[in-house]
Amino acid sequence: MLHACKGKYPETDADSVSDPARTRAVVEVPVRLADGGWSTPKMVTFHGLGDGLEHIALVFEPTAAVPLVRLHSECLTGDVFGSARCDCGPQLTESLQLLATEGGILLYLRQEGRGIGLYNKLDAYRLQDQGLDTFAANRELNFPDDLRDYRSAAQMLLALDTPRIRLHTNNPDKAAQLRACGIDIEEAVPTGIFRTSRNAQYLRAKAVHSGHTIDLVEELI
Repeated sequence: MLHACKGKYPETDADSVSDPARTRAVVEVPVRLADGGWSTPKMVTFHGLGDGLEHIALVFEPTAAVPLVRLHSECLTGDVFGSARCDCGPQLTESLQLLATEGGILLYLRQEGRGIGLYNKLDAYRLQDQGLDTFAANRELNFPDDLRDYRSAAQMLLALDTPRIRLHTNNPDKAAQLRACGIDIEEAVPTGIFRTSRNAQYLRAKAVHSGHTIDLVEELI
């Protein structure tokens, strides 16, 4: 199935992504949850991921026959420092709490700034301060709107023997790319909407430019 998977951008295609990945190491790591409690998922590393990045999976047990899966792209500013310029931190917090409650898998993907990297993301922030939205800022820096490629995520799911999932996301591109790689998505489970005065324009841009299923789209437009 993965052999038919094509990358989002032709220049990223490589034969290596056709190969199956395999788990490398599994270790239990206690994780603090939003409600103040703890959960101890298994953190899984991999050999053979096509993009060569150090993505990890957090497996929360017990998992359902069709597990809930969250693909979360790394966001240092939001996940670690609590930046209010995006909704990444609250989405991660929500997903960890939900997965700890009902089981499932979180794939933490090293795709900072929709794939452009941390320094470039901060450069894009400077342009946003001058009035550009998050996508226009990327274009001004000569990047596509979204460079993220989810073939490695599909490899991870197959290595975890999880070809059929419920996907926790508002982003239709994640579902489309995973399906193109042979992952069967039974259901898309939307994330919460974490709108504040600081990130309202960011959410609006995601809804307008990339089709995120954000309930506040009419209000934001």
